Formats: sequence, C-alpha cells, structure tokens
Amino acid sequence: MPSLFRFLTVVAVIGGLIYGGLFALANLVNPKPREMTIVIPPDKFQKK
Repeated sequence: MPSLFRFLTVVAVIGGLIYGGLFALANLVNPKPREMTIVIPPDKFQKK
C-alpha cells in the first residue's frame, strides 16, 4: 500500500508541475501582435 501512495504522490506532483507550467504560459507570456498579409491569386475568386 505505501508504494501506491508514493505513486499517487508522484503523479500528483507531476500533474501539478504541468498545470503550473500551463498556467504560467497562459498568464505571464504576452505575444507580440503583428500584421499579416496573405496574397490570394485572382483565379481563386472565379467560379468554375
């Protein structure tokens, strides 16, 4: 039974680290906005 508790503790710690990392990336990293230009060929507008 102690090995089960140790396993569950390790899984909980790893899950907490993953959750903490995702939370930090979502809230602490600010992306830089930039303009995007996409060129669409004129033949894409023609109906076939």
